[in-house]
Amino acid sequence: MLKKRRELEGQMHEVIDLMLLALCMYAAHTLRRHLGEEMALRPTILFREHVWVAVAAAALGHFSLKAHGFYSRSIGREPGRVFWDAARSMGICVLVLLAGLFVLNVQDVNRATLFMFGGLGAVGVWVSALVWQHLVLMSASFRHNRRLAVLVGSPTENQEFVRQIEKHVEWGIETLGQVNLNVQTVEDLGRLLREQPVDVVIFTAGKSYLKEVESAILACEVEGVEAWLVADFIKTSISQTSLDELMGKPMLVFRSAPGISWALLLKGVFDRGAALFLLLVFSPLWLLIALLIKLSSPGPVLFCQERCGLRGRAFMMYKFRSMVANAEQLQDKLTSFNEMDGPVFKIARDPRITTLGRFLRRTSLDEVPQLINVLRGEISLVGPRPLPVYEVRKFTDPWQRRRLSMKPGMTCLWQIAGRNKIGFEEWMRLDLVYIDNWSLWLDFRILLKTIPVVLMGQGAH
Repeated sequence: MLKKRRELEGQMHEVIDLMLLALCMYAAHTLRRHLGEEMALRPTILFREHVWVAVAAAALGHFSLKAHGFYSRSIGREPGRVFWDAARSMGICVLVLLAGLFVLNVQDVNRATLFMFGGLGAVGVWVSALVWQHLVLMSASFRHNRRLAVLVGSPTENQEFVRQIEKHVEWGIETLGQVNLNVQTVEDLGRLLREQPVDVVIFTAGKSYLKEVESAILACEVEGVEAWLVADFIKTSISQTSLDELMGKPMLVFRSAPGISWALLLKGVFDRGAALFLLLVFSPLWLLIALLIKLSSPGPVLFCQERCGLRGRAFMMYKFRSMVANAEQLQDKLTSFNEMDGPVFKIARDPRITTLGRFLRRTSLDEVPQLINVLRGEISLVGPRPLPVYEVRKFTDPWQRRRLSMKPGMTCLWQIAGRNKIGFEEWMRLDLVYIDNWSLWLDFRILLKTIPVVLMGQGAH
Protein backbone atom coordinates (compact mmCIF):
# COMPACT_ATOMS: atom_id res chain seq x y z
CA MET A 1 0.00 0.00 0.00
CA LEU A 2 2.78 2.42 0.89
CA LYS A 3 4.57 1.66 -2.38
CA LYS A 4 1.36 2.09 -4.38
CA ARG A 5 0.63 5.35 -2.60
CA ARG A 6 4.14 6.64 -3.32
CA GLU A 7 3.78 5.60 -6.96
CA LEU A 8 0.50 7.51 -7.32
CA GLU A 9 1.91 10.58 -5.60
CA GLY A 10 5.05 10.37 -7.73
CA GLN A 11 3.04 10.09 -10.95
CA MET A 12 0.99 13.14 -9.99
CA HIS A 13 4.20 15.06 -9.29
CA GLU A 14 5.66 14.00 -12.66
CA VAL A 15 2.55 15.10 -14.59
CA ILE A 16 2.65 18.50 -12.86
CA ASP A 17 6.34 18.92 -13.68
CA LEU A 18 5.77 17.87 -17.29
CA MET A 19 3.20 20.65 -17.71
CA LEU A 20 5.52 23.03 -15.84
CA LEU A 21 8.37 22.28 -18.26
CA ALA A 22 6.13 22.99 -21.23
CA LEU A 23 5.18 26.29 -19.57
CA CYS A 24 8.87 27.06 -19.00
CA MET A 25 9.56 26.52 -22.70
CA TYR A 26 6.78 28.94 -23.59
CA ALA A 27 8.12 31.46 -21.06
CA ALA A 28 11.64 31.12 -22.45
CA HIS A 29 10.36 31.66 -25.99
CA THR A 30 8.34 34.72 -24.94
CA LEU A 31 11.28 36.17 -23.01
CA ARG A 32 13.60 35.62 -25.98
CA ARG A 33 11.18 37.40 -28.33
CA HIS A 34 10.95 40.30 -25.91
CA LEU A 35 14.73 40.57 -25.68
CA GLY A 36 14.95 40.41 -29.46
CA GLU A 37 12.75 43.47 -29.78
CA GLU A 38 14.37 45.44 -26.95
CA MET A 39 18.02 44.62 -27.75
CA ALA A 40 17.78 44.34 -31.57
CA LEU A 41 18.70 40.66 -31.46
CA ARG A 42 17.85 38.31 -34.30
CA PRO A 43 14.04 37.89 -34.22
CA THR A 44 12.57 34.62 -32.99
CA ILE A 45 9.83 32.79 -34.90
CA LEU A 46 6.35 32.45 -33.44
CA PHE A 47 5.86 29.79 -30.78
CA ARG A 48 3.06 28.05 -32.66
CA GLU A 49 5.41 27.40 -35.58
CA HIS A 50 7.58 25.18 -33.42
CA VAL A 51 5.29 23.60 -30.85
CA TRP A 52 7.14 20.31 -31.48
CA VAL A 53 10.26 21.84 -29.91
CA ALA A 54 8.34 22.58 -26.72
CA VAL A 55 6.92 19.04 -26.68
CA ALA A 56 10.38 17.53 -27.23
CA ALA A 57 11.96 19.81 -24.62
CA ALA A 58 9.34 19.00 -21.98
CA ALA A 59 9.54 15.25 -22.71
CA LEU A 60 13.36 15.19 -22.65
CA GLY A 61 13.44 17.30 -19.48
CA HIS A 62 11.02 14.94 -17.76
CA PHE A 63 12.95 11.87 -18.88
CA SER A 64 16.27 13.37 -17.75
CA LEU A 65 14.83 14.12 -14.30
CA LYS A 66 13.41 10.62 -14.03
CA ALA A 67 16.61 8.96 -15.27
CA HIS A 68 18.62 10.80 -12.61
CA GLY A 69 16.28 9.56 -9.87
CA PHE A 70 14.80 12.99 -9.18
CA TYR A 71 11.40 11.49 -8.33
CA SER A 72 12.70 8.49 -6.40
CA ARG A 73 14.46 10.46 -3.66
CA SER A 74 12.95 10.36 -0.17
CA ILE A 75 11.02 13.22 1.36
CA GLY A 76 13.12 15.61 3.41
CA ARG A 77 16.09 16.21 1.09
CA GLU A 78 18.11 19.38 1.59
CA PRO A 79 16.97 22.19 -0.79
CA GLY A 80 20.53 22.59 -2.09
CA ARG A 81 20.71 18.93 -3.08
CA VAL A 82 17.30 19.12 -4.74
CA PHE A 83 18.43 22.12 -6.79
CA TRP A 84 21.66 20.39 -7.85
CA ASP A 85 19.72 17.34 -9.06
CA ALA A 86 17.31 19.58 -10.99
CA ALA A 87 20.08 21.71 -12.53
CA ARG A 88 22.13 18.66 -13.56
CA SER A 89 19.13 16.98 -15.18
CA MET A 90 18.09 20.09 -17.09
CA GLY A 91 21.68 20.69 -18.19
CA ILE A 92 21.79 17.22 -19.78
CA CYS A 93 18.39 17.89 -21.37
CA VAL A 94 19.63 21.11 -23.02
CA LEU A 95 22.79 19.39 -24.31
CA VAL A 96 20.71 16.60 -25.87
CA LEU A 97 18.36 19.16 -27.47
CA LEU A 98 21.29 21.11 -28.92
CA ALA A 99 22.85 17.93 -30.27
CA GLY A 100 19.52 16.92 -31.83
CA LEU A 101 19.07 20.28 -33.56
CA PHE A 102 22.65 20.05 -34.86
CA VAL A 103 22.22 16.52 -36.24
CA LEU A 104 18.84 17.39 -37.81
CA ASN A 105 20.30 20.68 -39.12
CA VAL A 106 17.44 22.76 -37.69
CA GLN A 107 18.44 26.42 -38.10
CA ASP A 108 15.35 28.44 -37.18
CA VAL A 109 15.18 27.40 -33.50
CA ASN A 110 17.03 29.97 -31.41
CA ARG A 111 19.65 28.32 -29.20
CA ALA A 112 19.39 31.05 -26.56
CA THR A 113 15.77 29.98 -26.01
CA LEU A 114 16.95 26.49 -25.07
CA PHE A 115 19.46 27.83 -22.53
CA MET A 116 16.72 30.00 -21.00
CA PHE A 117 14.46 26.95 -20.92
CA GLY A 118 17.16 25.00 -19.06
CA GLY A 119 17.51 27.71 -16.42
CA LEU A 120 13.79 28.29 -15.98
CA GLY A 121 13.14 24.56 -15.94
CA ALA A 122 15.75 23.90 -13.25
CA VAL A 123 14.34 26.63 -11.00
CA GLY A 124 10.76 25.60 -11.79
CA VAL A 125 11.09 21.90 -10.93
CA TRP A 126 13.20 22.81 -7.86
CA VAL A 127 10.43 25.03 -6.49
CA SER A 128 7.87 22.41 -7.51
CA ALA A 129 9.75 19.70 -5.59
CA LEU A 130 9.98 21.81 -2.43
CA VAL A 131 6.28 22.72 -2.60
CA TRP A 132 5.38 19.08 -3.28
CA GLN A 133 7.37 17.89 -0.26
CA HIS A 134 5.60 20.44 1.91
CA LEU A 135 2.18 19.40 0.62
CA VAL A 136 2.92 15.69 1.18
CA LEU A 137 4.03 16.32 4.76
CA MET A 138 1.10 18.64 5.43
CA SER A 139 -1.40 16.14 3.99
CA ALA A 140 0.07 13.31 6.09
CA SER A 141 -0.29 15.40 9.23
CA PHE A 142 -4.07 15.72 8.86
CA ARG A 143 -5.90 13.32 11.14
CA HIS A 144 -8.43 12.19 8.53
CA ASN A 145 -5.59 11.25 6.13
CA ARG A 146 -3.72 9.09 8.61
CA ARG A 147 -4.02 5.30 8.59
CA LEU A 148 -4.59 3.83 12.04
CA ALA A 149 -2.38 0.80 12.55
CA VAL A 150 -2.00 -2.03 15.05
CA LEU A 151 1.47 -3.55 15.36
CA VAL A 152 1.72 -7.30 15.96
CA GLY A 153 5.01 -8.76 17.14
CA SER A 154 7.43 -8.77 20.04
CA PRO A 155 7.89 -5.52 22.04
CA THR A 156 11.39 -5.01 20.61
CA GLU A 157 10.26 -5.44 17.00
CA ASN A 158 7.20 -3.25 17.55
CA GLN A 159 9.21 -0.47 19.18
CA GLU A 160 11.67 -0.34 16.28
CA PHE A 161 8.79 0.05 13.86
CA VAL A 162 7.22 2.78 16.03
CA ARG A 163 10.47 4.75 15.82
CA GLN A 164 10.44 4.45 12.03
CA ILE A 165 6.81 5.60 11.86
CA GLU A 166 7.60 8.65 13.99
CA LYS A 167 10.62 9.40 11.81
CA HIS A 168 8.69 9.18 8.51
CA VAL A 169 5.70 11.46 8.91
CA GLU A 170 5.05 11.25 5.15
CA TRP A 171 3.91 7.63 5.57
CA GLY A 172 0.73 8.92 7.18
CA ILE A 173 0.60 6.07 9.73
CA GLU A 174 -0.50 6.42 13.34
CA THR A 175 -0.01 3.60 15.87
CA LEU A 176 -3.33 2.77 17.50
CA GLY A 177 -2.16 -0.18 19.55
CA GLN A 178 0.25 -3.10 19.85
CA VAL A 179 -0.20 -6.84 20.28
CA ASN A 180 2.61 -8.81 21.93
CA LEU A 181 2.58 -12.37 20.62
CA ASN A 182 4.53 -13.53 23.66
CA VAL A 183 1.64 -12.89 26.05
CA GLN A 184 -1.42 -12.20 23.86
CA THR A 185 -3.46 -14.36 21.48
CA VAL A 186 -5.18 -14.05 18.13
CA GLU A 187 -8.44 -13.57 20.05
CA ASP A 188 -6.97 -10.44 21.67
CA LEU A 189 -6.19 -9.08 18.20
CA GLY A 190 -9.72 -9.88 16.98
CA ARG A 191 -11.21 -8.06 19.98
CA LEU A 192 -9.06 -4.99 19.23
CA LEU A 193 -10.16 -5.00 15.58
CA ARG A 194 -13.80 -5.00 16.66
CA GLU A 195 -13.39 -2.27 19.26
CA GLN A 196 -11.16 0.19 17.35
CA PRO A 197 -11.34 1.74 13.83
CA VAL A 198 -8.23 -0.11 12.61
CA ASP A 199 -7.14 0.53 9.00
CA VAL A 200 -4.22 -1.84 8.86
CA VAL A 201 -2.47 -4.49 10.95
CA ILE A 202 1.32 -4.54 10.52
CA PHE A 203 3.06 -7.79 11.44
CA THR A 204 6.58 -7.10 12.63
CA ALA A 205 7.07 -10.59 14.06
CA GLY A 206 10.14 -12.62 13.13
CA LYS A 207 10.19 -16.11 11.62
CA SER A 208 9.74 -17.81 15.03
CA TYR A 209 6.14 -16.55 15.08
CA LEU A 210 5.12 -17.54 11.54
CA LYS A 211 2.50 -20.03 12.72
CA GLU A 212 0.85 -17.45 15.01
CA VAL A 213 1.14 -14.80 12.28
CA GLU A 214 -0.72 -17.01 9.82
CA SER A 215 -3.64 -17.35 12.23
CA ALA A 216 -3.60 -13.62 12.94
CA ILE A 217 -3.66 -12.75 9.23
CA LEU A 218 -6.68 -15.02 8.80
CA ALA A 219 -8.37 -13.10 11.65
CA CYS A 220 -7.71 -9.82 9.77
CA GLU A 221 -9.11 -11.40 6.61
CA VAL A 222 -12.33 -12.26 8.41
CA GLU A 223 -12.65 -8.70 9.75
CA GLY A 224 -11.88 -7.17 6.33
CA VAL A 225 -8.80 -5.32 7.67
CA GLU A 226 -5.62 -4.97 5.63
CA ALA A 227 -2.63 -7.00 6.86
CA TRP A 228 0.97 -5.97 6.15
CA LEU A 229 3.74 -8.46 6.86
CA VAL A 230 7.22 -7.08 7.53
CA ALA A 231 9.27 -9.76 5.77
CA ASP A 232 12.67 -8.95 7.25
CA PHE A 233 13.21 -12.42 8.71
CA ILE A 234 15.67 -13.02 5.86
CA LYS A 235 18.60 -10.68 6.48
CA THR A 236 20.51 -9.40 3.44
CA SER A 237 23.30 -6.83 3.22
CA ILE A 238 23.12 -5.50 -0.36
CA SER A 239 20.03 -6.97 -2.05
CA GLN A 240 17.03 -4.79 -2.87
CA THR A 241 13.74 -6.48 -1.99
CA SER A 242 10.62 -6.30 -4.14
CA LEU A 243 7.32 -8.17 -4.31
CA ASP A 244 6.33 -10.10 -7.42
CA GLU A 245 4.03 -12.99 -8.23
CA LEU A 246 4.29 -16.30 -10.06
CA MET A 247 1.26 -18.43 -10.91
CA GLY A 248 -0.80 -16.26 -8.59
CA LYS A 249 1.54 -16.83 -5.64
CA PRO A 250 3.25 -13.82 -3.98
CA MET A 251 7.03 -13.93 -4.11
CA LEU A 252 9.69 -11.87 -2.36
CA VAL A 253 12.48 -11.02 -4.79
CA PHE A 254 15.98 -10.24 -3.51
CA ARG A 255 17.98 -8.48 -6.21
CA SER A 256 21.58 -7.26 -5.94
CA ALA A 257 21.78 -5.80 -9.47
CA PRO A 258 19.61 -3.26 -11.33
CA GLY A 259 16.21 -4.70 -12.23
CA ILE A 260 14.31 -4.06 -15.43
CA SER A 261 13.38 -0.39 -15.84
CA TRP A 262 12.88 2.27 -18.49
CA ALA A 263 16.41 3.51 -17.81
CA LEU A 264 17.85 0.04 -18.46
CA LEU A 265 15.77 -0.35 -21.62
CA LEU A 266 17.00 3.04 -22.85
CA LYS A 267 20.56 1.94 -22.14
CA GLY A 268 20.05 -1.02 -24.50
CA VAL A 269 18.50 1.15 -27.23
CA PHE A 270 21.33 3.68 -26.97
CA ASP A 271 23.96 0.91 -27.05
CA ARG A 272 22.69 -0.54 -30.31
CA GLY A 273 22.07 2.85 -31.91
CA ALA A 274 25.53 4.16 -31.05
CA ALA A 275 27.21 0.90 -32.11
CA LEU A 276 25.47 0.92 -35.50
CA PHE A 277 26.34 4.59 -36.03
CA LEU A 278 30.04 4.08 -35.22
CA LEU A 279 30.32 0.98 -37.39
CA LEU A 280 28.75 2.67 -40.41
CA VAL A 281 30.31 6.13 -40.17
CA PHE A 282 33.86 4.89 -39.59
CA SER A 283 33.62 1.78 -41.78
CA PRO A 284 36.41 3.03 -44.14
CA LEU A 285 38.79 3.19 -41.15
CA TRP A 286 37.79 -0.29 -39.97
CA LEU A 287 38.40 -1.68 -43.47
CA LEU A 288 41.80 0.01 -43.59
CA ILE A 289 42.79 -1.53 -40.23
CA ALA A 290 41.67 -4.95 -41.43
CA LEU A 291 43.76 -4.58 -44.59
CA LEU A 292 46.85 -3.50 -42.61
CA ILE A 293 46.49 -6.48 -40.25
CA LYS A 294 46.26 -8.85 -43.21
CA LEU A 295 49.31 -7.34 -44.89
CA SER A 296 51.49 -6.99 -41.75
CA SER A 297 51.30 -10.54 -40.35
CA PRO A 298 49.89 -13.94 -41.34
CA GLY A 299 46.63 -15.00 -39.71
CA PRO A 300 42.99 -13.91 -39.46
CA VAL A 301 41.92 -10.26 -39.17
CA LEU A 302 39.75 -10.87 -36.12
CA PHE A 303 40.72 -12.47 -32.84
CA CYS A 304 37.78 -14.47 -31.45
CA GLN A 305 37.69 -15.62 -27.85
CA GLU A 306 35.03 -17.12 -25.59
CA ARG A 307 34.16 -14.66 -22.85
CA CYS A 308 31.75 -14.66 -19.91
CA GLY A 309 28.66 -12.49 -20.35
CA LEU A 310 25.58 -11.85 -18.25
CA ARG A 311 25.15 -14.51 -15.50
CA GLY A 312 28.19 -16.31 -16.89
CA ARG A 313 26.70 -17.03 -20.33
CA ALA A 314 29.55 -17.75 -22.73
CA PHE A 315 29.75 -15.75 -25.97
CA MET A 316 32.32 -15.21 -28.70
CA MET A 317 33.92 -11.76 -28.40
CA TYR A 318 35.61 -10.11 -31.38
CA LYS A 319 38.73 -7.93 -31.50
CA PHE A 320 41.13 -6.88 -34.21
CA ARG A 321 44.05 -9.31 -33.99
CA SER A 322 46.99 -7.58 -32.32
CA MET A 323 49.12 -10.68 -31.66
CA VAL A 324 50.66 -13.44 -33.69
CA ALA A 325 48.22 -16.07 -34.90
CA ASN A 326 49.23 -18.74 -32.32
CA ALA A 327 49.29 -16.35 -29.32
CA GLU A 328 47.06 -18.47 -27.09
CA GLN A 329 49.25 -21.55 -27.58
CA LEU A 330 52.31 -19.52 -26.53
CA GLN A 331 50.73 -18.18 -23.31
CA ASP A 332 51.77 -21.17 -21.16
CA LYS A 333 55.43 -20.38 -21.83
CA LEU A 334 54.96 -16.82 -20.57
CA THR A 335 53.03 -17.57 -17.35
CA SER A 336 56.01 -16.76 -15.13
CA PHE A 337 56.13 -13.21 -16.59
CA ASN A 338 52.52 -12.38 -15.64
CA GLU A 339 52.32 -8.89 -14.04
CA MET A 340 48.72 -9.13 -12.79
CA ASP A 341 47.59 -10.81 -9.58
CA GLY A 342 44.60 -13.13 -9.55
CA PRO A 343 43.58 -15.26 -12.54
CA VAL A 344 44.12 -12.49 -15.12
CA PHE A 345 47.14 -12.72 -17.46
CA LYS A 346 48.78 -9.48 -18.65
CA ILE A 347 52.33 -8.50 -19.64
CA ALA A 348 53.39 -4.92 -20.39
CA ARG A 349 55.87 -5.94 -23.13
CA ASP A 350 54.20 -9.07 -24.42
CA PRO A 351 56.45 -10.57 -27.15
CA ARG A 352 53.41 -11.99 -28.93
CA ILE A 353 52.11 -8.52 -29.88
CA THR A 354 52.84 -7.42 -33.45
CA THR A 355 54.18 -3.97 -34.38
CA LEU A 356 50.79 -2.88 -35.71
CA GLY A 357 49.16 -4.56 -32.71
CA ARG A 358 51.01 -2.29 -30.28
CA PHE A 359 49.56 0.75 -32.02
CA LEU A 360 46.07 -0.77 -32.06
CA ARG A 361 46.26 -1.56 -28.34
CA ARG A 362 47.68 1.82 -27.37
CA THR A 363 44.81 3.56 -29.20
CA SER A 364 42.23 0.88 -28.19
CA LEU A 365 41.34 0.45 -31.90
CA ASP A 366 41.66 -3.31 -31.41
CA GLU A 367 38.44 -3.14 -29.34
CA VAL A 368 36.31 -1.77 -32.22
CA PRO A 369 34.87 -5.13 -33.43
CA GLN A 370 33.21 -5.47 -30.03
CA LEU A 371 30.62 -3.05 -31.44
CA ILE A 372 29.32 -6.13 -33.26
CA ASN A 373 28.85 -7.79 -29.85
CA VAL A 374 27.00 -4.66 -28.71
CA LEU A 375 24.69 -4.88 -31.72
CA ARG A 376 24.02 -8.52 -30.89
CA GLY A 377 23.11 -7.59 -27.32
CA GLU A 378 25.93 -9.65 -25.78
CA ILE A 379 27.69 -6.66 -24.22
CA SER A 380 26.97 -2.99 -23.58
CA LEU A 381 29.00 0.15 -24.22
CA VAL A 382 29.49 0.51 -20.45
CA GLY A 383 29.72 -2.37 -18.00
CA PRO A 384 32.22 -4.71 -16.31
CA ARG A 385 34.83 -5.87 -18.82
CA PRO A 386 34.08 -9.44 -20.04
CA LEU A 387 36.82 -11.84 -18.99
CA PRO A 388 37.75 -15.08 -20.75
CA VAL A 389 35.76 -18.10 -19.55
CA TYR A 390 38.88 -19.89 -18.28
CA GLU A 391 39.84 -16.86 -16.12
CA VAL A 392 36.36 -16.61 -14.57
CA ARG A 393 36.57 -20.29 -13.62
CA LYS A 394 39.67 -19.44 -11.57
CA PHE A 395 37.84 -16.94 -9.33
CA THR A 396 38.60 -17.88 -5.72
CA ASP A 397 36.04 -15.72 -3.86
CA PRO A 398 32.28 -16.04 -4.54
CA TRP A 399 31.77 -12.24 -4.25
CA GLN A 400 33.87 -11.75 -7.39
CA ARG A 401 31.25 -13.54 -9.46
CA ARG A 402 28.66 -10.87 -8.66
CA ARG A 403 30.22 -8.78 -11.44
CA LEU A 404 28.46 -11.24 -13.79
CA SER A 405 25.06 -10.02 -12.57
CA MET A 406 25.15 -7.14 -15.07
CA LYS A 407 25.80 -7.20 -18.80
CA PRO A 408 29.52 -6.63 -19.52
CA GLY A 409 30.72 -3.62 -21.49
CA MET A 410 33.43 -2.13 -23.67
CA THR A 411 34.46 0.38 -21.00
CA CYS A 412 34.04 0.60 -17.23
CA LEU A 413 35.33 2.23 -14.05
CA TRP A 414 38.45 0.03 -14.23
CA GLN A 415 39.13 1.33 -17.73
CA ILE A 416 39.16 4.98 -16.65
CA ALA A 417 40.84 4.42 -13.28
CA GLY A 418 44.12 3.02 -14.57
CA ARG A 419 43.34 -0.28 -16.33
CA ASN A 420 46.36 -2.57 -16.05
CA LYS A 421 47.89 -0.47 -13.28
CA ILE A 422 45.13 -1.64 -10.92
CA GLY A 423 45.28 -4.95 -9.04
CA PHE A 424 42.78 -7.70 -9.75
CA GLU A 425 40.86 -7.45 -6.46
CA GLU A 426 40.51 -3.66 -6.72
CA TRP A 427 39.33 -4.16 -10.31
CA MET A 428 36.60 -6.51 -9.10
CA ARG A 429 35.57 -4.04 -6.38
CA LEU A 430 35.29 -1.23 -8.94
CA ASP A 431 32.93 -3.42 -10.98
CA LEU A 432 30.72 -3.95 -7.91
CA VAL A 433 30.75 -0.21 -7.17
CA TYR A 434 29.47 0.33 -10.72
CA ILE A 435 26.71 -2.26 -10.32
CA ASP A 436 25.57 -0.95 -6.92
CA ASN A 437 25.48 2.68 -8.12
CA TRP A 438 24.38 2.21 -11.72
CA SER A 439 22.47 4.98 -13.47
CA LEU A 440 22.34 6.47 -16.97
CA TRP A 441 24.22 9.46 -15.60
CA LEU A 442 27.05 7.20 -14.39
CA ASP A 443 27.24 5.56 -17.83
CA PHE A 444 27.38 8.99 -19.46
CA ARG A 445 30.23 10.12 -17.20
CA ILE A 446 32.20 6.92 -17.84
CA LEU A 447 31.81 7.33 -21.61
CA LEU A 448 33.02 10.94 -21.42
CA LYS A 449 36.03 10.02 -19.26
CA THR A 450 36.89 7.10 -21.55
CA ILE A 451 37.62 9.46 -24.47
CA PRO A 452 40.76 11.15 -23.01
CA VAL A 453 41.93 7.82 -21.54
CA VAL A 454 41.79 6.21 -25.00
CA LEU A 455 43.37 9.21 -26.77
CA MET A 456 46.32 9.28 -24.33
CA GLY A 457 46.61 5.49 -24.15
CA GLN A 458 46.58 5.50 -20.33
CA GLY A 459 47.24 2.09 -18.77
CA ALA A 460 47.01 0.26 -22.12
CA HIS A 461 49.26 -2.78 -22.70
